[in-house]
This record gives sequence, C-alpha cells and structure tokens, in this order.
Amino acid sequence: MPEYQLVDLTADDSPLHAIATEPRIGIDTEFMRERTYFAKLCLVQVSTPTEVYCADPVGTGKTGRPNKCFWDFILQPEWVLHSGRQDLEVIYQAAGKLPEAVFDTQIAAALLGYQPQIGYGSLVNELFDVELAKSHTRANWSKRPISAALLEYAAEDVKFLLPAYDALVEKLDAAGRLEWAVQDSSDLLNAKLYKVDPDDAIHRLKGARNLRGRARTAAAGLASWREQEAVRRNRPRQWIMRDPVLINMAIRAPDSKETLATIEGMPEKTMRRVGDTLLRVIADTTEDDGCYEPPARPNEGQKAALKKMQQYVASVADDLGLATELIAPKKELSAAMFGDRDLRVFSGWRRDVIGHELLALLES
Repeated sequence: MPEYQLVDLTADDSPLHAIATEPRIGIDTEFMRERTYFAKLCLVQVSTPTEVYCADPVGTGKTGRPNKCFWDFILQPEWVLHSGRQDLEVIYQAAGKLPEAVFDTQIAAALLGYQPQIGYGSLVNELFDVELAKSHTRANWSKRPISAALLEYAAEDVKFLLPAYDALVEKLDAAGRLEWAVQDSSDLLNAKLYKVDPDDAIHRLKGARNLRGRARTAAAGLASWREQEAVRRNRPRQWIMRDPVLINMAIRAPDSKETLATIEGMPEKTMRRVGDTLLRVIADTTEDDGCYEPPARPNEGQKAALKKMQQYVASVADDLGLATELIAPKKELSAAMFGDRDLRVFSGWRRDVIGHELLALLES
C-alpha cells in the first residue's frame, strides 16, 4: 500500500503549500452525488514525484470548508488525471475555477491504441504489471473519520499517475501523437462543460428531440423549470420529476389541476406543491416559435454518403491502430452530413488526419 499524508483542509493545509511549485501533479477525487444535484467533494488525492496526499475538504475544522487559498496553489501546476471529466466538474463546482493545463491518461492511452475508456487499474497493469485493489468503489466517502483502508485505496488511485504520464508521453512522442493527447486533454478545460444553464436543459430531457411545435416549446419550459428546481433544492433531476412525466405534460398541455392530475406518473404530492407553477409554465410556453425541427431522417443519397465516410474513417483508424469512434464517432459524421461544420472532426489533429478528406467527400 502507498504511503500518504492526510491533510485536513478545514484546519491546516500548510503541508500542501509547496505543491504550487511543482510542474505537474497527479489528481483524483472522491465524491458523493447519488442524492444531490451537485456532487459533494469528499476527498482530493494529490501526488507529486515524492509524496502522496489525501486532502480532506470535509475535515473537522470549525469552518467546515477548505481554506480558499488551497484552490489557488493546487490549480497552478499541470494536472495529470485519468478519465478526468467528472473530477474537473466536481472541482469546478467547489472552486469555481479550473487548472491551467491537464493531461488525461485515459485519453493518451486511447491514442496509443489501448482499449478506449480503459480503466485506471487496467492501464497501471498494462504499463507496470501492477494489480490494484478495487474493493472500495462504492464506499461512503462523506463519513468521518475516513478509515485507513479507504485512505490507502484513495492514495493508490494517484500513486501511478505521474509514472503513467512519463510512460505515455514517451510512447506518444515516439509515435508522433503527443500533441494529439495534449489537444484532446485540453478540451476538458472548457468551462461550458461544467456550467449549469437551464436553457440547455431540454437537451437532457429524454424524448424531447422528436417533439415539435407547441409540445417542443412546452417541453423546453418544463425542462428549464425542473433544472432550476433541482439546483435550488440540490436534488437529482429525476427526483424533481421524471422525464416521461414532463414529456406527457408537454404533449397534453393540461390547463387545469384536474387535467394535470390525470398525467400518468404525476405524484399527488408534487401536484399539490407545484401544480400552479407547472400550469403557469405550460401556459407561458405554448406558442410555437417555429425554429425547431426534429432531426431529419437521411435519404438514400445521404445514407450512401454517410457509409462512404464511415468506410474512410474505418480505413484510416485501421492504419493508425486506433478505434474508429475515437477519430470520428458516427454521431459527428451524421451531423457533418447534415451541414454542421463546427465539429471536433474538423479541428485540431483530426482536421489534418481525416477532416480535409471528409470535406472533399461531402462536397463531391
């Protein structure tokens, strides 16, 4: 088991001050979000070339929150993470900021031909022939004090990040793909990925993409209401109201509590508490702005064009020894076929590898 130092961020974070001078650090987090909208950050694991820290933001200090200076110095070095999008989301919610540079070892490994979405333990085993324990994946990280077994498990999750960085960078450099990994990792630093925007909530409402007219507009209003309510109460969206219930309301557009009560799946308690609000949302959003159309079905010519693009991408992926979906997912190719050019496949290293040829195929 790795040696580590437990640091209570609500009491004394001074052991971590020197981290700001490191060029890069390994980072992992433990959090809980099953019962909340926002994840509760429970532990931040940090590794340097010589030390491993388990930084506790819950702690025992009187403030009940980390010293805000902690975020200032921990955000300065480059971060090395594995599958780091959720970690960055949780940190962004807690600190309101992101590090200046990140390197994701899962992304890097995929660009070397390792299994896409390879787990941290599997990658460590592949690189160093070390078997990591995975016996605490469903632990209650909010419970205090944290047991020694959990802390050892948490520390192990960052122990190999910097060695993995060194090994992967060497391989990527030799393959001429280091800049690819840097570009794809940097995409994780787009703060828009982690910001809450109720106006975008309809894109997370299952079944809404095929609605049109009044029903689509009502669904957008109801999804926005649910998002704001989930944020206000800090509860998961589905706890506020399930997707099928929102879709049924949008389609049927009830105009009275009596009609609202007949919506399948509508909890009686919810109707009593927010029934008037729901009716108001529906009434205010029944006018169709005419701007949205459900995704079109491809015609035969477009199907043939999509198949040709997929075959080309598959051929390039095979030559590179990479997964096809890593280079250009079918969803992106379909969007390109319907005219979207603001896509990952047309930017960065993908533009040079396949983007120009795909555009030529689309214009032929």
